[in-house]
Amino acid sequence: MPQRRVITGRSQEPRQRFAEELRILRTGSGASLRQLGERLGWDWSLFGKMEKGETLGGPEVVQALDQHYGTPGLLLALWEVAAGDQRQFREQYRRYMALEAEAVSLWHFAVSVLPGLLQTPGYARELLTAGGMVEPELTQQVEARMGRREVLEGKGVPRFRTILSEAVLRTALLNAGEWRGQLEHLLEMADRPSITVHVLPFTAGPHGLDSTDVWFLRLSDGRTVTYTENAHRGELIEGSAAVERLQGAYDAVRDLALSPAESRKFVLRMLEEVPCEPST
Repeated sequence: MPQRRVITGRSQEPRQRFAEELRILRTGSGASLRQLGERLGWDWSLFGKMEKGETLGGPEVVQALDQHYGTPGLLLALWEVAAGDQRQFREQYRRYMALEAEAVSLWHFAVSVLPGLLQTPGYARELLTAGGMVEPELTQQVEARMGRREVLEGKGVPRFRTILSEAVLRTALLNAGEWRGQLEHLLEMADRPSITVHVLPFTAGPHGLDSTDVWFLRLSDGRTVTYTENAHRGELIEGSAAVERLQGAYDAVRDLALSPAESRKFVLRMLEEVPCEPST
């Protein structure tokens, strides 16, 4: 097959292409970043970061740019492609991400951190920072993680069940305000009819998943695949025998976990223990 001919000379990578188009439109209009910020009512530094590819911005600012430049829908379409580009995630997640988008149900067990689908931006940022990530990749990965939450939004969403080891809720963020916001967000998500949250207390004792974060994705064709991960690597497991063994371990852990109602009370107790921020 002949190599695709590049006509424009612009990047074929969605995120970089979006940034290039923003720069071209602004410079073509003769406006500086500061002037653009004044005209649209946003901090001009945001537009600078968007043009460098450090952040995608939100749909509201992109729609305002479309209106400003007279490009109805063009920038928003480029933004949507960039936001959905799986290359912004690390290599080991790519296959998993494609399957997650097809799943009709998601089961999960967490050893030490909340699943990305339930994380707030503040939680994700502190977690990724602790792992050594720095800008601009840090902001890119936080945005990518927040984009994943769309899996649980809208109609026809997959059912999602997570079992959280008590260690997850005992490992608070350094920022008490962010930690309070994360626990409140967890409670709000647990109230949704499509989401079930269990807590596995320390008193449950040893179990078969004590060192393994695991996801089970049930696909539309009836297959179930498993993804296990730790801080350093992830592994997608599609063999039926191996998946069956992990499902057996998951079922045993689920039997040990608190009911959804008792789990909610547990999270509320954790929330009550968060120090109140000093009044000013």
